[in-house]
Amino acid sequence: MGLFCSKMDTIDLDAIALVPLRVDEHGVFYVGTTRVPLDTVVYTFNQGLAPEAIVLSYPTLHLADVYAVINYYLYHRKEVDEYIREREATASRVKSENELHFSQFGIRDRLLARARSEDV
Repeated sequence: MGLFCSKMDTIDLDAIALVPLRVDEHGVFYVGTTRVPLDTVVYTFNQGLAPEAIVLSYPTLHLADVYAVINYYLYHRKEVDEYIREREATASRVKSENELHFSQFGIRDRLLARARSEDV
């Protein structure tokens, strides 16, 4: 049974038993007990940040957790990259749907009008 792909068939659960990752009800993986997503650690690592620099940027992270997650990523790059691609596709789809349903046209004027009416 897998954890990163929507089909849930690519990663053995025993393989991540010691990796400090938790998943929420939406299938989003977070590092340790923080609200820092796995995606963020992978992105920053791939941009060249060392684990110590990642922890400085996200102080709720523990250095040992970041090392463990990066180690897991390096050994399971294909699966983690697929998970991230799926998350990016979902985010893009949600953004497009929101743009269709909630027009940004005139939003500044509406907000300014609301602020003026609240000042009265």
